[in-house]
Order: sequence, then structure tokens, then C-alpha cells
Amino acid sequence: MTLPAPNIILRPWNIEDLGNLVLYANNIKIASFMTDQFPHPYTFEKGISFIEYANQNFPYNIMTIDLDGQAIGGIGLHVQADIQRKNAELGYWLGEPYWGMGIMTRAVLMMVEYGFQQFDIDRIYARPFGTNFASQKVLEKAGFILEARFLGTFYKYGQYADELIYAVRRF
Repeated sequence: MTLPAPNIILRPWNIEDLGNLVLYANNIKIASFMTDQFPHPYTFEKGISFIEYANQNFPYNIMTIDLDGQAIGGIGLHVQADIQRKNAELGYWLGEPYWGMGIMTRAVLMMVEYGFQQFDIDRIYARPFGTNFASQKVLEKAGFILEARFLGTFYKYGQYADELIYAVRRF
């Protein structure tokens, strides 16, 4: 029997989230599946810079995943420019103690709904590592379709990994 995911909200980051941000983001298991812009180790200084960056845009496009008033992860939509302007890239991470509870699937569904309401986009895509099976499962549960697999395009920590492209479209 699968238990329902805890109730979460998506909200802007604030400086009171700094402790949880560093606590949960400073995890090599998370950093190994993120771009190099996601630092490891994740320091308080990096956290302050990130929170300032995350709150630069309105409507907000980078939010925290909040469970009972506590930041437990992050999710963002990055609207593209030029001929890709009708697309937004989705990125996300979740603190390890909350893995396997259905939280990320719920957060992705919430962000997709928010993104299509707030931004002039028709497609949201994500680029998980080919070895990140949990992320692939989240996207599939959220209705994303695998559009492409590029062999060995990611290079992280001295190893090549496949890049997958999953997307969902506004209908």
C-alpha cells in the first residue's frame, strides 16, 4: 500500500531557509546529479548567494519545497530565450530524508501547473542524468514523455553520463 505524499507548498526562498538549505543541499548524492552550478560542498555563503539569486524575478521561477513550514528542497523553471522562448527548463532537488515519499512528483506537478499559468510557454522540459532513475520515475509519474537520449553528453566528477530529455506540453 502506498501512503499519500505529505502536503507541501511551493513558495519563494527566504533567509530563514538558509539552515535547511545548507543542511539538505550539502549532499554529494544530490550534487552528483546536478549541474556544476550546484556547489559541493554547499556552504552558508553559497546558500546566501542562491537565495538572493532565487528572489530576483517576479513572478518567481525558483522556489523552495516547503513541508510544514520547513524548506526541504528546491524547484525552478527557467524560461528560455530567442527561438526557444516558448520553453522552460525544469530543475529540482529534494533533501535525502524526504526521498521516496511522493513529494517530488507532487512538487513537479505543482510547478508545471504554476509555470503554464504564469509564463508564456508551451513546453516544460527536464534533463535528468541517464543514471538518475529516481528522477526519471518522478517525471514519468508527472506525465512527462521521454523525447530524447543523448549518449555521454554530461561530464561530472570525471565520468560521462547520458542526458535524457523529458517534456510535457500545454494542451
